[in-house]
Amino acid sequence: MDVTYEGTKREIATGKGVLRYHEAGQGPPLLLLHGSGIGVSGWRNYRGNLDVFAEHFHCYVLEFPGFGVSDPVDGHPVLTAGSSVIRFMDAVGIESAAIIGNSMGGVVGVNVAMKHPERVSKLVTIGGVGPNIFSQNPSEGTRLLQEFADAPSREKLVRWLECMVYDRATITEQRIEERWETARDPESHRTLAAMYGSVAFEAQQKAMADSVAPPYWSMMGKVACPTLLTWGRDDRQCPPDMPMIPLRLIPNAELHIFPKCGHWAMIEAKQAFERVTLEFLLR
Repeated sequence: MDVTYEGTKREIATGKGVLRYHEAGQGPPLLLLHGSGIGVSGWRNYRGNLDVFAEHFHCYVLEFPGFGVSDPVDGHPVLTAGSSVIRFMDAVGIESAAIIGNSMGGVVGVNVAMKHPERVSKLVTIGGVGPNIFSQNPSEGTRLLQEFADAPSREKLVRWLECMVYDRATITEQRIEERWETARDPESHRTLAAMYGSVAFEAQQKAMADSVAPPYWSMMGKVACPTLLTWGRDDRQCPPDMPMIPLRLIPNAELHIFPKCGHWAMIEAKQAFERVTLEFLLR
């Protein structure tokens, strides 16, 4: 069920533009960080879960810069998302919080936990974290994102959305239309192209090959907070071999894999995801 929280949308000015977010509930702070992809937003990732988490936590669903909601800033979307988390926490007066991050949001959460360990009390990731070990790279989902980024069409959007889930019935006309509406926003598409366009993707691969700096996932031993890795067994965007290295490197990590579930565990395995995540956060 999609919950519409009237009056939860907020915005706050920072030194690098306005950040927008949804706020609900009372209790310890919980940040919900969205993923990347076509027409994505924090609200679309978590609107169906907010009522459950808001019963226990003061929830903040942050909209990252450059995805068509918060003000864009210069830089790579993953890096600007990470800095926006600290800017947001400072702006609203949050010293430390639990974090839930979907896909890219999980990568952002891991990086914040490594660079600012005092700011993250617990971390829950939903896919996305770690390297491909046995599966192809780029994955099927990433290849579909690249095709859309290079030449957008509604048909390509539908193909990618269906790749995100185990049950295609999850992809309703409402989901398609709202994603398509946002995907046509020039700023949103620039961000997508900067991450997944074939030119940008090749440049990123070359930069990684030439870099002397280790990849972020190789340093995950620095994540000091308790961490729950959640995954869909049938994830075709970030296949389920990826969490093996995070599970080994993060000192206090555990893994839960949901059957008959794709990339969006918080949507497709909604009740099970909420139950497992709440048990972890309230433990």
